[in-house]
Amino acid sequence: MSNDQPTSGQPPEDDPFLKKPQGSQGPQEPQGPQGPQGPQGPSSGSPYGGTPPPPPPGPPPGAPPPYDPGPYGGGGPYGGADPLAGMPPLGEPGKRILARLIDFLIISIPLYLISLPWGGAVEVNNNGSSTNGVGDVFSQTYSGHQLLWSLIGLVVYVAYDTYFTHKDGRTLGKRLLKLRVAMLNDGRVPDTGTAFLRAVVLWLPALLCCPCLWWLINIVLMFTDKPYRQGLQDKAAKTVVVQTD
Repeated sequence: MSNDQPTSGQPPEDDPFLKKPQGSQGPQEPQGPQGPQGPQGPSSGSPYGGTPPPPPPGPPPGAPPPYDPGPYGGGGPYGGADPLAGMPPLGEPGKRILARLIDFLIISIPLYLISLPWGGAVEVNNNGSSTNGVGDVFSQTYSGHQLLWSLIGLVVYVAYDTYFTHKDGRTLGKRLLKLRVAMLNDGRVPDTGTAFLRAVVLWLPALLCCPCLWWLINIVLMFTDKPYRQGLQDKAAKTVVVQTD
């Protein structure tokens, strides 16, 4: 008869980017049957003799908690467990900007070519300047043609971001730059609702309100936000952008 013991453990997670556990527990000591409680000694309930050690003392009454986990769940940089523990390093701001530019070109160039038979998504004024329906920092005026293509662009951009972010956390630009979007609390790929919220917060102001100011705010946050380098869309969706292998 074989002495091999069947292996045990949980089945692998479906999400390959789930946070990796920090360390592993060693083999547990065997548990024997507990005898009846009685005086301290070998027969007092512990198979190894004596009484089990008392539990560690808790915090004194009235003491404040060591750290407020905040809106993301888990700990943070000032105590407790860091929500980024077990996750890859945060994405570099320069790579994130380049990845977003790649995604913008992937969508905007075909969208502009499709619009040409209907006059194009870009209109040229009498003075030779162009307007493209994505808004202006100082002017909120749209022609019907501009508004139509702005709404079409909004639908396409949001659908693109939602689909790829929910699929594996990586748009085409992020895939090329080895980046991905992850949930801050556990590292999972965002679900559909979270991916949609993130895309709307990112693209709605960028296409219909104040594109230059909106992109400037997000670029500044990528460099200055502590400790997670979250843009406004990440703060709304509780996500971070991390590196991949």
